[in-house]
Amino acid sequence: MKRVSPPYLSYVIALILTLVFQIECFASHQRGRLGLGFSNQLITGIPAISFKLQKSPTLALGGIIALSTNETSGGHGAGIKVYRLIFEEPQLNFYGSLLAGLLGQKSGTTSKSGFQFDFNLGTEFHLKGIESIGFSFEFGVSLNKLDNFAIEIRGNHILTAGVHFYL
Repeated sequence: MKRVSPPYLSYVIALILTLVFQIECFASHQRGRLGLGFSNQLITGIPAISFKLQKSPTLALGGIIALSTNETSGGHGAGIKVYRLIFEEPQLNFYGSLLAGLLGQKSGTTSKSGFQFDFNLGTEFHLKGIESIGFSFEFGVSLNKLDNFAIEIRGNHILTAGVHFYL
């Protein structure tokens, strides 16, 4: 039997290699600042509180926490996100990111749990004069499971990728 690799596998490998072997990065204006905001990247669709902290010129750590106690369509989710800054323009940072999250969702009387792994490329931009607010958008691949395992191409616009206020 001939073994065939999935067509998306080469894209995931190329994305990971780009993130790992990127040597030079010029983004540093958010270093040491904590960004607090919102995101809606989890596949449960529950809005989440997010944070982002850039500890070095090339790496930032983030997290998201979502909770809904709605009896018929509630759920929860939590994830850790690692950002690898690729390069910077005056009001714009380009990055690659990895998200790993655990999920739970209620539908009537049934409960489901699962996971989500996202591999993304994205950008965060700041308007001139209000650099403390960052708007993001991302695209990439998501491997997730709530009902069934799925591999999806994802695109997150400004309202789902997140908005952060940097302290």
